[in-house]
Amino acid sequence: MAWRERFEAPVAQIATRGRRAKWVRAAVARVTTPLLPDDYLHLANPLWSARELRGRVVSVTRETDDAATIVIRPGWGFSFDYQSGQYIGIGVLMDGRWTWRSYSLTSVPAVSSSERTVAVTVKAMPEGFLSSHLVSGLAPGTVVRLAAPAGEFVLPDPLPARLLLVTAGSGLTPIISMLRSMRRRGGRADVRVIHSTPTPQDLLFGDELTAMADEGLIDLHVQCTRTDGKLTPASLRKLCPDFADRDTWACGPAGLLEMLTEQFDEVGAAERLHIERFALERGAVGAEGGVVTFGTPDRQVEVDGATTLLEAGERAGVLMPFGCRMGICQSCVVMLDKGCVRDLRSGVEHVEGERIQTCVSAAAGDCTLDV
Repeated sequence: MAWRERFEAPVAQIATRGRRAKWVRAAVARVTTPLLPDDYLHLANPLWSARELRGRVVSVTRETDDAATIVIRPGWGFSFDYQSGQYIGIGVLMDGRWTWRSYSLTSVPAVSSSERTVAVTVKAMPEGFLSSHLVSGLAPGTVVRLAAPAGEFVLPDPLPARLLLVTAGSGLTPIISMLRSMRRRGGRADVRVIHSTPTPQDLLFGDELTAMADEGLIDLHVQCTRTDGKLTPASLRKLCPDFADRDTWACGPAGLLEMLTEQFDEVGAAERLHIERFALERGAVGAEGGVVTFGTPDRQVEVDGATTLLEAGERAGVLMPFGCRMGICQSCVVMLDKGCVRDLRSGVEHVEGERIQTCVSAAAGDCTLDV
């Protein structure tokens, strides 16, 4: 049994005459070894921890060739009182270190004890080694670390009378949670959904969206960009002539969100547009990199210009604060002591004496952080 092996771990290499002798030795070792409360909790259940949230992977189900839904059963201390549209941090042990990313929850907040799981739907990205691992290499039963649900990309209660939901690719994930919650509650509103996907085969939750449209929950338009082209100002006005009068939630790549921002600004309806930005747009903003020093010279690592300072710190074994890992929550802010760093979202450079967000900033030359 797993719990017996964990209990006997301190004396696993010691020869004994029988099971009773090994248990006595293990008990003595446990009593005389300076363990933390977490160590004792872990002996009883690997999901129990006084210091961090944990969860166990229940299932990994393919949605498309490069996307999968991961269902996780959180352990002790997790609150299911989250809101549809929020995201969750997931830490996975890879190559001896914990690698973290944030993903929108696609599950609906639990309403009964039988629904004590959460789900995220992850699309494998060419440059994303963790997303690829989650989709193709994560096995049911794996214990992961969790960060509590967070984020302001949520629908108000009560719902606005008229809604517009605009998404592209995996930007659909926070929206599907919203729609599932609306469907469960039996809520009714005038909801227009415009979703862009490269091809019909790449469409996430296609059958479910179609069913929602057939039920009259949503008015659905799917834009297949390889044949129909990307959503443009002209097509936005054609597909939703009254967009300026609708409360709008949008999630997707930077180009889509910039187009929508310009259109809502143009008609004086900026306050109606709510956007959620996903992964960093890396690669177009410089490639300097440099040596990052974390407080003292004995804690340094050389990185390229696309590696965030938070990732660099984890690579160097430096524990730094973080939250969403997307530049939203401000939990990762530290002081830049020396040098220059660049915000990967905007290309804006920050110099010594400024406070920076390590999860969205990269080295623009050698730099030192006050950590």
